Amino acid sequence: MAIMKILLRPDIVRFTGVRHLSIKPKFGLLFDIDGVLVRGKKVLPPVSEAFKQLQGKDGKFRVPTVFVTNSGNALRSQKAADLSKWIGFEVKESQVVMAHSPLKLFNQFHNKQVLISGQGPIKEIAKELGFQKTVTIQELVKNFPCLDYVNMEKRNPICGPVDPTFPRIEAIVLFSEPISWETPLQLIIDLLMTNGMPTGLLDDIPYPHIPILACNMDLLWVSEAPIPRYGHGTFLLCLESLYKKITGKDMIYTALIGKPSEITYYHANYMLHEHAKSIGIDNVNTIYAIGDNINTDIFGANLYDKYLSYCAKEEALKSDKLKKLLDKDIKPPNAKACISILVETGVHQRDSDFISEHSPRDFLPVEDGLGKPAFIVKHVGEAINVAFKEEKFD
Repeated sequence: MAIMKILLRPDIVRFTGVRHLSIKPKFGLLFDIDGVLVRGKKVLPPVSEAFKQLQGKDGKFRVPTVFVTNSGNALRSQKAADLSKWIGFEVKESQVVMAHSPLKLFNQFHNKQVLISGQGPIKEIAKELGFQKTVTIQELVKNFPCLDYVNMEKRNPICGPVDPTFPRIEAIVLFSEPISWETPLQLIIDLLMTNGMPTGLLDDIPYPHIPILACNMDLLWVSEAPIPRYGHGTFLLCLESLYKKITGKDMIYTALIGKPSEITYYHANYMLHEHAKSIGIDNVNTIYAIGDNINTDIFGANLYDKYLSYCAKEEALKSDKLKKLLDKDIKPPNAKACISILVETGVHQRDSDFISEHSPRDFLPVEDGLGKPAFIVKHVGEAINVAFKEEKFD
């Protein structure tokens, strides 16, 4: 009878009654959603079979996995429920990073009076993130009716504020693209030019203006439509251009959240580490980031890989840009590398004349190499295979 030698290592899992060993992975996966797993609400064909590779004998994930989307119009719990249905087994809320999720880290704004813009349950989203005092575009219009002036049928001569106790807006949080752009574009610029109280122009336009925290820089994204659609990045581009045209100055973002920003990948790295611990894995050394958009998914993964290299240096502890951004000490990331994988089921189309490379203004000029994926594959199944092959994992 053959005797199998069992190595006494912490990264070996023993299965009682099964005569083989399963090595625990030292890597993790970050998946974009739109254009990688789904187009609109249609699940892409490779997804069901591809994710079976990530499912262990217990029906749960056997590889640390987090889903990172630039979508900002839903609660994490709803997105987790959708993902569970799409891949065929449970995705927990803690495995979902929305465009706005890193705003949890911005404690310095949680007690300020903020205007919030976007679609979906934005009041609930803001509360979940820690914001205590919020005003929507609709509430702002209700208090300053005459400012909403584009639609002739809606014009109201009352200038307001209707409620004399209406508070001055101290910061603006942009979750996702609004439904009708003309009103948010007008009123947000009104707030920037009036220091948060749009009762009339000041003698001098305040500059720097009140803080803006914007989520999701995607200029384009894919849905069921045969042509990519405008994303929140397009709305931001319009806002930046209008502010520049009117004031002659550049609009300033206090923070840009969502891919490709390092803060989003830092947060996703932390959530990946937490998921690893929950499935009995001590650490994630290498991250594989899978997406369909060169300007957000690939650029962001490569930018974070550069940040991880920077964090390995001693001087990083003194001049960490994320520490300055958050105005507090942060834990150094545990990962050592972030590898980008581009799939061709979404925005990116090989050999197409369609120009899909539009980097966000504040991330220009594009450094050589940051827009180049480590791997280009046809679909998410091949992306998982690449990660497994690179890590010699089965």
